[in-house]
Amino acid sequence: MRQADVRLLAGALTRSASIGDGPLGGLGELRADRRDSAATMYTHVERVPLSSLTSWQECPDTGILRHHSGKFFTVEGVQVDVPSAAIPHWDQPIINQPEIGILGILVKEFDGVLHLLMQLKAEPGNCNGIQVSPTVQATRSNYTRVHGGSAIPYLDYFRERERHRVLVDVRQSEQGSWFLSKRNRNMVIEVAEDVEVLDGFHWLTLGQLHELLGEDDAVNMDARSVLACLPFDTDPVGPSQHATDELLGWLTETRAAVEISLKRLPLRELSGWHYDGTMISHQESRHFDVVGVLVEAHGREVATWDQPMIAARGTGLTAFLATRIDDVPHVLVHARVEPGMFDVAEIAPTVQCAPETYIHLPRSTWPPFLAEILIADPSRIRFDVTQSEEGGRFLKTRSRNLIVEVDEPVEHPGYRWVTPGQLADLLRHSHYVNIQTRSLLACLRSMHSFQPAAELVR
Repeated sequence: MRQADVRLLAGALTRSASIGDGPLGGLGELRADRRDSAATMYTHVERVPLSSLTSWQECPDTGILRHHSGKFFTVEGVQVDVPSAAIPHWDQPIINQPEIGILGILVKEFDGVLHLLMQLKAEPGNCNGIQVSPTVQATRSNYTRVHGGSAIPYLDYFRERERHRVLVDVRQSEQGSWFLSKRNRNMVIEVAEDVEVLDGFHWLTLGQLHELLGEDDAVNMDARSVLACLPFDTDPVGPSQHATDELLGWLTETRAAVEISLKRLPLRELSGWHYDGTMISHQESRHFDVVGVLVEAHGREVATWDQPMIAARGTGLTAFLATRIDDVPHVLVHARVEPGMFDVAEIAPTVQCAPETYIHLPRSTWPPFLAEILIADPSRIRFDVTQSEEGGRFLKTRSRNLIVEVDEPVEHPGYRWVTPGQLADLLRHSHYVNIQTRSLLACLRSMHSFQPAAELVR
């Protein structure tokens, strides 16, 4: 997209973000639909032993869990070596999903206001049933109907992109600690023609979505990822502490300096993990489990299925420290190495961890800034919402999203202060900004309309 078009789009997005109750009505209709749909749009989930999954099998040759079709994903074991890391060696299970799926949002102007077509969707891993999701959220196996189910609504808009105006089309990674090189195509397509609104779908302004982002477990992870890729803040309001070229060099240097190797292992041979056919769990009851689930669904492409899922132990924490530098808003990020990253490291929030992993350990072993975030004065907390991870692979797995304001920029090796506009620029490209940062960026933008500390994002 030409720079002039990007500026025009940024203006349209800003207008949409400033409008709560738009030409098509307020959020009351969506909230009522979400309540009313609970009886007809649901997933009932029963945990079952991994060994009893009828559509999955443990391969005798490789020791991995795979679907009988050979599609969807596998659960594998890896031995990870990162000699320069604080913990240089470990084993773990990981999801290998090489397919690149589609996360897509349709947008259209009504009375001069940009609206986004969002879906109410129930996922088996959601802690609260229905969440607001993109127009299309589908793996390749799903949209090619390997499961034999019904077709996915609105898919053709994203598969026949030349017929419409493409605003965003970029591949982005997902959780590098749980996925092996997982990527999805994040897309935003603008349409001018009339679009039939099917049951469970709603046109919303960005202002309405920003209000929902301030509620626990309302907007799902995939929607947050796509929203973050919208070209907000493309014109900086002032100088950044580090030029974008400098940030790219810093990330490239991190990638070049880190030696990381992965060796595939059978799941039953992972050191520090226990697999008895029921589930895969850490021997010290830490990190996460891999469990089996039997799903009965209504309002989905398929009515019943079974699958393995990751269930995290405890609630995660993703947090930004935020401040102004020369009166320009900045957030603190670091270059994070994870075993499943497509290219070694990506830009991560100030803190990204499971606090329960560290609480029992000496503070000297905690990740930088974790203590500052956990004991932050409530008057400094500008955003505090608990949100769900992806409900198709993670069972009731959630993270607390925090934005904490500090008076002065603090420094630490491996960390950099960046502007929201710089993150937006980097998100026009693949594999620079991780999923946790994208979620927080979507939340940070929502503060402009609905939080008292709007000055942080002006």
